[in-house]
Amino acid sequence: MGSYNTHYASRITHHENMIPKELIKKIKRIEIKTRSLVNTLFSGEYKSVFKGRGMEFSDVREYTYGDDMRFIDWNVTARMQSPYVKKFMEERELTVIFLVDASASGTFGSVERMKGEIGVEICSVLAFSAIKNNDRVGLIIFTDKVEKYIAPKKGRKNVLRVIRELLYFKPENRGTNLSVALDFLGKVTKRSAVVFLVSDFLSGGYDSSLRIAGRRHDLIAIDITDPREEELPEVGFLELEDAETGETLLVDTYSSGLRNNFKKLTEKIKMEKKQIFMSNRIDEIAVRTDEPYIEPLVKFFKGRTGVR
Repeated sequence: MGSYNTHYASRITHHENMIPKELIKKIKRIEIKTRSLVNTLFSGEYKSVFKGRGMEFSDVREYTYGDDMRFIDWNVTARMQSPYVKKFMEERELTVIFLVDASASGTFGSVERMKGEIGVEICSVLAFSAIKNNDRVGLIIFTDKVEKYIAPKKGRKNVLRVIRELLYFKPENRGTNLSVALDFLGKVTKRSAVVFLVSDFLSGGYDSSLRIAGRRHDLIAIDITDPREEELPEVGFLELEDAETGETLLVDTYSSGLRNNFKKLTEKIKMEKKQIFMSNRIDEIAVRTDEPYIEPLVKFFKGRTGVR
């Protein structure tokens, strides 16, 4: 492990030297932790789940008995006076983009960790899986506007930049507009990509944009929620604040009627989200702040491997 850290330190860029030391340590910890997960849990799953865009011409070779006649290269055959067939290989290279919600609701966490922190680690695991397969990785950070865009590139250096931005970036706005982010995605990414949408999906109005983006891209929703967003504790008077608007509301949580209505409302919102994902054929990875995120990720990979 010591040599690994030395190797890492030697690759720190001038820009990273401008970042607080504690943040650099955090980036190192995340890389070490997520690389370990990639090597132990997702080493073969990622490649089998995310196929390439298809087959591309590779080379020609002499025809042998049983080869498909449709693949005979007639130009080479005529030149060599002997039958040759085209060889194809899978176009493995993919573009992976993380569409990350940086609105104020991501700073919420009633247990040990905030939703945003978990989102960073999940993105890191998936990003290191991507570069292990020589795929390009890009990032779009959004609130109610697009706040940051990193064009897809290959390599560890680019992934570290993505992680750094996810940890270090301070958004200008507090609200959420997923449609704006999806529309921007359509403008900057013309070719098909694997797109991970990382959000709590609490804001509505994104159904149409999701449908349009889903026609071109392989969309996966990473839905991060906190238990206190689904069920109120019985603790008496409690001031609730909307993290994105700043509006507050004083409620009496001893009221069983209030708690039941709150739970029904959150269940309704959850079902509406699932319905939107299902109708648009978007896979959902449901993650909670009070539970390890590894199990939902493994379940997603196993599930996709089973249906492909």
